[in-house]
Amino acid sequence: MADDTPGVTDAVPDAAPAGPSAASADARLPAPHRLVIHLLLVATFVVILNETIMAVAIPRFMSAFDAPASAAQWLTTAFLLTMAVVIPITGFILQRMHTRPIFIWAMSLFSLGTLTAALAPNLPVLIAARTIQASGSAIMIPLLMTTVMTLVPMESRGKTMGDISIVISVAPAIGPTLSGIILNYLDWRWLFVLVLPVACGALALGARRIHNVTTPRYVPLDPASVVLSALAFGGLVYGLSSAGGAPASGVLFGWAALALGALTMALFIHRQLRLQRRNAPLLDLRTFGSRNFTISVLLMAAMMMALFGTIILLPIYLQNVLGLSILQTGLLLLPGGLLMGLLSPYVGRLYDRVGPTRLLVPGVLLVSAVLWATPLLGPRTPVANILAGHVIMSVGFAFLFTPLFTLSLSSVRADLYSHGSAILSSVQQVAGAAGVALFVALMSARTGVLRAHGVAALDALSGGIRNGFLCGAFLSLFAIACVFCVRRPSVVA
Repeated sequence: MADDTPGVTDAVPDAAPAGPSAASADARLPAPHRLVIHLLLVATFVVILNETIMAVAIPRFMSAFDAPASAAQWLTTAFLLTMAVVIPITGFILQRMHTRPIFIWAMSLFSLGTLTAALAPNLPVLIAARTIQASGSAIMIPLLMTTVMTLVPMESRGKTMGDISIVISVAPAIGPTLSGIILNYLDWRWLFVLVLPVACGALALGARRIHNVTTPRYVPLDPASVVLSALAFGGLVYGLSSAGGAPASGVLFGWAALALGALTMALFIHRQLRLQRRNAPLLDLRTFGSRNFTISVLLMAAMMMALFGTIILLPIYLQNVLGLSILQTGLLLLPGGLLMGLLSPYVGRLYDRVGPTRLLVPGVLLVSAVLWATPLLGPRTPVANILAGHVIMSVGFAFLFTPLFTLSLSSVRADLYSHGSAILSSVQQVAGAAGVALFVALMSARTGVLRAHGVAALDALSGGIRNGFLCGAFLSLFAIACVFCVRRPSVVA
């Protein structure tokens, strides 16, 4: 499908010169614009860190509030649901409001939620606080992406997207490790107390120094689209999050939510296509008129499923099969995450020079190679092998995400940047939930079959985990097929 987006073409081969160097383009970016981007990067780092810092903390909350796992798990589920509901609306918000008030609202909500969480007297209040946090968090990544696409010239977007990838990869990498260290020595409230001054500092500095860099325009709000969006994205994320490894009643309710989400998603898409005829959609699907954007979204979905599935299964394997502690698990996963962050700016600069294909191909091949090696995992696999595999996979992801973010948004019209950012963020949420549900369901099913045939518990769990990882290996084959179909975007003279 050729790109019919005015002003942009997909058909420039990777060997085409990239124009002025990234360094010279960056030098032309005015200091106030650089300040806006850096402040948004700091704020986004804080909100993503907050999302992942809870990964290993659920048992502590179960103990602190004498709550079952099904109740404590809502600390994560409520956050994901809120993100899924709010993100699709950000395309409308980013068009209607200036940059500065959006930032102030987002960070104010996040800071209020963090303060409420630190003072929460019981689990329901803490869950409500997480919902408030998520309301602010959901706005930050689309705001950052849209601002970068608006301010940064195309020839240096790879470098800037590399900086964004540092935030997106390092925060999740250090979140579980930091959480493990805090919970080893301090009360659970410190998970929020330590984040609060950083969030408030970013809010105060942003309120003083961020200036408006976009021009709002009137777009009508369609209430029916908002309701359909909430039911569609919320239903899909909740249904997928509930479908893997839950009790039978939870699985049944999860499938019902998934069916509702799928039905309302079809209605939502139909309504957006109708509203596009008068330029009034809540989420503009004309972004998919770009072949690059469409393929990038498919690649992003496949790789996010593989990434989130790996994130959920690998700690289970390390702790329940190999017997590592929470802190040891976090420390083992830290080098790969940090390396991904360190590589991101270099990958971004390479993107500006050589285009997407020469980075995406080795990236997806590295990830695929590691996933296809996971059938070798067992109860006696050396930890050093796991560390090496995780580092290699992290290098592969570093070569994937920066080019995908840059390629996808650079391939749509400027007036669709906010919608493209919202779609990408929504796909990440849904694909992440799908990856977790699919990997866990396959793990649980295989473990149950092996146990029924008399296999020892440890060997059965190990076999189930291998079965989950095998799903990621097949996803990587789909990604390999897609990766050769992208082209470097270029502004038409």
